[in-house]
Amino acid sequence: MNVTNLEHLEKQEIALEGAKNVIKQVPISKDHGSPNFSFRVFTILPNGHTPFHTHPFEHMNYIIDGEGVIVSESGEERRVRKGDFALILPNEKHRYKNTSTTDPFIMICAVPKEYE
Repeated sequence: MNVTNLEHLEKQEIALEGAKNVIKQVPISKDHGSPNFSFRVFTILPNGHTPFHTHPFEHMNYIIDGEGVIVSESGEERRVRKGDFALILPNEKHRYKNTSTTDPFIMICAVPKEYE
């Protein structure tokens, strides 16, 4: 059994091209003994966004706090907010964007452990 708290986890700033004001924490991964999944927590600061990207597998997201949009490859924006779940299908190009100028947008992203 492994129990952890976000307040005690290292915060890593994402330095990928196309990312702006994104912080990652990893509370559960293969390093913690997880046999299948990694749970990452992304905090997207005001006016920040993840890069446009794809994955060869689905990933599941839960919005912990704040609100923002998921932007599709065509530019369509799908609003998400605290309490929402999102499923991103394999190879679906997307970006998460914080639409607030004052509040962080915080989400859990669950992926296969091999990806982390």
